[in-house]
Amino acid sequence: MTTAASFEIEYLQYLKPDGTLAAPLPPAVADAAALLPLFKQMLFLRTFDSKAIALQRTGKLGTYAACLGHEATHVGIGASMQPEDVFAPSYREYGAQFARGMRPREVLMYWGGDERGNLLTGAPAHDYPWCVPISTQMLMASGAALSFKLRKQDRVAVAVCGDGGSSKTDFYAAVNSAGAYQLPLVLCVVNNGWAISVPRKAQTGAETLAQKGLAGGLHCLQVDGNDIVAVLEAMRRAHERARKGEGGSVIEFMTYRLHDHTTADDARRYRGEDEVKQAWLKEPFLRLRKFLTDAGLWDEAQEKAWIEESGKRVDVEINAYLETPVQPVEAMFDYLYGDMPADVLAQREAAIALEGRA
Repeated sequence: MTTAASFEIEYLQYLKPDGTLAAPLPPAVADAAALLPLFKQMLFLRTFDSKAIALQRTGKLGTYAACLGHEATHVGIGASMQPEDVFAPSYREYGAQFARGMRPREVLMYWGGDERGNLLTGAPAHDYPWCVPISTQMLMASGAALSFKLRKQDRVAVAVCGDGGSSKTDFYAAVNSAGAYQLPLVLCVVNNGWAISVPRKAQTGAETLAQKGLAGGLHCLQVDGNDIVAVLEAMRRAHERARKGEGGSVIEFMTYRLHDHTTADDARRYRGEDEVKQAWLKEPFLRLRKFLTDAGLWDEAQEKAWIEESGKRVDVEINAYLETPVQPVEAMFDYLYGDMPADVLAQREAAIALEGRA
């Protein structure tokens, strides 16, 4: 018997859960001080996340998808990109979008039901808005990557989906096109263990999610997604390959969703308390704080000051969101058609009348 093919999936980890080194730091972050601004971004993100949840609980925000536990993965992905690259997120990658220049008030507007939050005022105009239908953004990013190749542009498209999203046909189509055309595409799969209420083992038989890219001929890695050093190194490798014309990558980031899927969910119905407790022991914030503290780069006074500063910055964004005038009801009709059909026009007029402005 002969073997037609065999494969291995490399696993990257540099920072252990206790903050000690599992391997020497890669050259790109050999100076530990380079991690300090990223740690501050993670702490800002956690501050924003908690305040957004509080807004939802007090009726000032619609359903909100917390990113608690994903901070290292999201911040690392965003920090690895160049301004000219294209980012295609799902609906939870705030840390990456903030790194791209998006303002927190826009996140709040989006979850507050105002589509103007998708204008991404501070982010590059070529980035894609949020994509709630899971994994459709992977194929959009594939199209962007194809345009970069055809135009001979030194740009990379980066898309993010969850573990459940990696089972969608859109994901496989993006993998296939990236491999067939050697596209500068990085497909990031955030494996947080649960596709809403479906455990990973119940929605795919693959041993790893990273290996799903092998069938398409892509470079594949599995990464400790709670280790920002590993995230940065994995993304650096993927970007380097893409810019050299060596094709795309699939990177599986192993992390955990420490909050409910959204504020409309109650994860206690489908996952055990012990599982969550174990996940808290491996979360990204604590290990990086321990590493930086041991390196003499961080202390309690700095943390207290930065938490206070972050809280003030988030409050400015919250106030900007709350003070944004609500759009008139007819706005939902006005940008859908060049020539509005008669029946839709009648609905528009009826909506205005219900507001007493007819």
